[in-house]
Amino acid sequence: MATASKARLLTIGTVCSMLKDDFPDISISKIRYLEDQGLLAPRRTQGGYRLFSEEDLERLETILRLQRDEFLPLRVIRQELASPASRERKRRRSLDADDGELDLTELCERAGIDQRLARELEDYGLLTPRTEAGEKRFTELDADVAQACGQLAHYGIAPRHLRSFRTAADREAGLIEQVVGPALRSRNAERRRTGAEDVEALGTLATELSQLLSWRALRRLTST
Repeated sequence: MATASKARLLTIGTVCSMLKDDFPDISISKIRYLEDQGLLAPRRTQGGYRLFSEEDLERLETILRLQRDEFLPLRVIRQELASPASRERKRRRSLDADDGELDLTELCERAGIDQRLARELEDYGLLTPRTEAGEKRFTELDADVAQACGQLAHYGIAPRHLRSFRTAADREAGLIEQVVGPALRSRNAERRRTGAEDVEALGTLATELSQLLSWRALRRLTST
């Protein structure tokens, strides 16, 4: 399996070269086509160049493997990638990952945003770095948040409009903490382990519910 360095992003040409041995028919045109079909969403530089993260590369490999080994059409692959089981695997990797830390420049590079937007995201509580020796340090999850906010900014949705998302996330976390907090603070190691598993299960259910409610509300916009 090809891997991308967590310290940098990859251009479309580099991605194509990395996958060529396993998928000889891969081409830049094919990668662009998969993006046009909504199966890939690499971040973009200010100049519009595509930049692929390790997660993007893994997703692309999955798509190509499902095409080659299981002969699945893109419509079915899209459903597979959007399935709860697929999202759960992705979410578990995020929860279990030992996040490295990034400085402001690295964050902006990974997220494909400029420092002005990063500072604005921090002002509105969407980024929450810690400070060490006067320097702000961000997690890789911060970079994912910044990337999503950067993509929304292309539609004219500014950080000040996104405070409700942060507030809703804080409320969800607070509700889950009420349920599992006693177990997480227990002196019993087995109970703490069970509490951590419950956090993942409840987080998955809360995310699914939020997404379903959002899609139901958005569907009304196109049905009127």
